Amino acid sequence: MTRGLPYPVVAFAVLAAAASALPLPQGSWIATPALVLPSALALAGAALLIVRRRASWAMAGVAVASTIVGAVAPLETIRLFGEGVGIAAPGAWLLVIGLGFLSWHSMAMLSELAGRSDAGPARWLALTVPAAFGLWVLYLWQILVVGFGIPSVLLPAPSAIGQVLAGSQELLLADFHQTFVKSVLPGFAIGCASGFVVAVLVDRVPFLQRGLQPVGSLVSALPIVGIAPIMVMWFGFDWQSKAAVVVVMTFFPMLVNTIAGLAATDAMERDLMRSYGAGYATTFLKVRLPNALPFVFNALKINSTLALIGAIVAEFFGTPIVGMGFRISTDVGRMNIDTVWATIAVAAVAGSAFYGVLALLERSVTFWHASYRQRR
Repeated sequence: MTRGLPYPVVAFAVLAAAASALPLPQGSWIATPALVLPSALALAGAALLIVRRRASWAMAGVAVASTIVGAVAPLETIRLFGEGVGIAAPGAWLLVIGLGFLSWHSMAMLSELAGRSDAGPARWLALTVPAAFGLWVLYLWQILVVGFGIPSVLLPAPSAIGQVLAGSQELLLADFHQTFVKSVLPGFAIGCASGFVVAVLVDRVPFLQRGLQPVGSLVSALPIVGIAPIMVMWFGFDWQSKAAVVVVMTFFPMLVNTIAGLAATDAMERDLMRSYGAGYATTFLKVRLPNALPFVFNALKINSTLALIGAIVAEFFGTPIVGMGFRISTDVGRMNIDTVWATIAVAAVAGSAFYGVLALLERSVTFWHASYRQRR
C-alpha cells in the first residue's frame, strides 16, 4: 500500500533548496562544487523518496545514504571558510535543520521495517536505529561546536575527544581497571548477592520484613556524598572503600525488588503446590523464584548503573592516583576538559555494555515468562 506524502522529506527538500540560495562568506553556494554536489545528490535521493513512497529496505537505504551525503556539505562549509564560521553561512545551518528531518524519516522507516513480523533477520537490524540516532547526535555536536567556535574549555568537539581516546589508551585503561574491574564488579556482586540472600530470609521470616524494609528505605535515601567519606575512613583510600560504597548502593534495590518478586506469586499457585504436598523449598524453587526472576533482573539492571556512579563519585573523596573519578576531578582542575569527556565516554560505554550483558542474560533466562512475551 502506498504511503502518504513524506512530510519530513518534503521539509528537507524545501530547506535544502532554500539553503542553496543563501550567501556564503565568499562566493555562492551554487558556484562551490564541494557544497553543491552533496546537496544535489541528497536532493535527488529526497525526490526519489517522495515519488516512491512504499516502505522498503531499498528506500530506507536511499534515505540513509541521502542523509550521509547531505551531511558532507556543512562539514565542507567549515573546512572551506574556517572554524567559527557561525552565522556567516546561514545556508549550512538551514541544511543541517533539513538533514534533521531527513534523518528522522530514515530512522522512522528503519524502525518500521525492523519491527515487521515478516522481516525475518531484519529484526536484528533494529540496533541500527539507536546507532543512527547516536551518530546523528555526534554529528550535531561536532558541527555546532566547530562551526560556532565554542571554546574547548566549555565543550570539546567529539573529534578532540576521539583524539584523547586514541592517544591515551594506557591511561584510560588503567583508570577503567581501577574503577570498573576492582571496585564496581566486586561491589556489585557482593551487594546484589547479599541483597538477594537477605530477601529470601525476609520472605521466610515475616517479622524481618516489617523491620528491614523501613531501614532499607532510610539507607537508600542517604546521599552518596555522605556515605563515601565514611567508607574511605573505614576501608582506606584504595578500591576497597569504593567497593563498599557500591555494596551499600546495590544492596537495598536488590532486597526490595526480590521481596516484591517473591510476593508476586498468585495464591492459587501456592495452593496448588500445597495440594501436591510441596514444602517451602520446592515451592520456592519451582514456582516463586521463577516468577521473581523479572524483578531480580530489574534490580540487577538498575544496580549496574548505580554501581558505576557510586564508584566514580566515591573516588572524589580519596583514591590512589588512578581511577575514573580521580581523572575527572583532577583534570577538571587542570582544564583538560577533553580528557574529562574521554573518561566520561569510557564510563558510558562500560556502563552501557554492562547493562546490555544483563539484558541479554535476562532474555535468555526469562524468555518463557509472560512479562517478556508481552514485550515482544
